[in-house]
Amino acid sequence: MEGGKYLKLNDIGAYKISFHLSNYVWGIVINWNHFTKSTVGIQWTTAMDSMSANIAEGFGRYFKKDKIKFYRYSFGSLKESQDWALKSYKRKLISQTEYNYIMEELNKIPKEINSLIKYTNEKLKE
Repeated sequence: MEGGKYLKLNDIGAYKISFHLSNYVWGIVINWNHFTKSTVGIQWTTAMDSMSANIAEGFGRYFKKDKIKFYRYSFGSLKESQDWALKSYKRKLISQTEYNYIMEELNKIPKEINSLIKYTNEKLKE
């Protein structure tokens, strides 16, 4: 609690960025053909969705170690999402503009997650 205000899930920068970005990628992938969706699309959207889902799950946990564990899981999903974004670009499934935007947003997330972990370490006792 800071200044009488409790932290809410939608106050977390890493959550907001990853949630928005997962929906952005979904909007791209949904238009792909069956083969592309079933090979790259499912993997990529799962990784993208996993970032915000792990942050949300960690946020809902009671103990500090549990929270941080899920926040760290989102790092793995982040790296996987970067890999699928690069593959999608190299395979000409997304444009240079889409790739640049996605990577720019993904690159913001590590700092946000680290800030969230630091905040959790400082504010929770156990």
